[in-house]
Amino acid sequence: MEKNNPMICDMATGICGPAGDDAGTMEFIDLSAPKKTIDLYYVTDPICSHCWALEPVLRKFVHQYGHYFNMHALMGGLLEKWGDDPVDSANGISGPSDVAGHWREVGEHSRMPIDGTVWYDNPISSSFIPSRVYKVIQGNHPELANTFLRRAREELFAFNKNIAQDDVLIDIVNQVGLDGEAIVSQSKLPEADTKLHEDFQLVRQLGVRGFPTIVMMNEEKKGVRIVGARTLEDYSNALQRLLPDETIEPERLSGLGQLLQEEKLLFSREIEEFYSIDKSEVETFAQKQLPQDTYNVSEILGEKYIHLT
Repeated sequence: MEKNNPMICDMATGICGPAGDDAGTMEFIDLSAPKKTIDLYYVTDPICSHCWALEPVLRKFVHQYGHYFNMHALMGGLLEKWGDDPVDSANGISGPSDVAGHWREVGEHSRMPIDGTVWYDNPISSSFIPSRVYKVIQGNHPELANTFLRRAREELFAFNKNIAQDDVLIDIVNQVGLDGEAIVSQSKLPEADTKLHEDFQLVRQLGVRGFPTIVMMNEEKKGVRIVGARTLEDYSNALQRLLPDETIEPERLSGLGQLLQEEKLLFSREIEEFYSIDKSEVETFAQKQLPQDTYNVSEILGEKYIHLT
């Protein structure tokens, strides 16, 4: 009898039909989950105001469609240092004080709170400093890297902290459950700077010059580059273009209780975007979704936010 006869029942492997290379093996499979064939590169920077403005949309996009792609956050190097030459002369930014007005404009337009007076009182010397901390955390605790980035942005944009200062960075790293002093010390070593410049090199290869930029790439290295903060539809349409043989389906959104446990703090604009509700509905929505005495509602810069007690 032929060895490849489909009627063979092999006593050794316990298989009827061709055994192939899988003979005698056990593996777990999930046929419901799509294979992640898309790489998504999110090019950002800790002090990028438009990246902060994008947070409500990006969070929802990742929650709904993250099962289709592998996400990679890359630091872009927005500000190495202040010098004699203008940092962004095209937009009238030659020194720290010029940034404050630009930030306030972004905050008012996006409704993601931005104070901005840090640029007058205690200007940030370089975005490379928190970026190196991010790279250390990403290398050693990748599951907490984006949590650190989120906390750093909260402290900078809404609460006006200088995230290029060691004491502020140590406190933020401690907040995410890591050893702040140890990680900030590691960020000053040459290895952290090397990792940061590896990001810069990949950013250049992707042809990215402005932040935020999202690049989605398929297995054939063909993709879509989306520059600037855009709508949820822009990102989902781009993803669909890269997966023409299937109709992408959004995952069901988690409840506010679970989301708040993950995020710890959410601004009104973020809840509105995530659940497609109006600003006037947010507090009532929270009352229905969250157990009493588990959260507080506060306000900053005219915007309400919900945070765990």
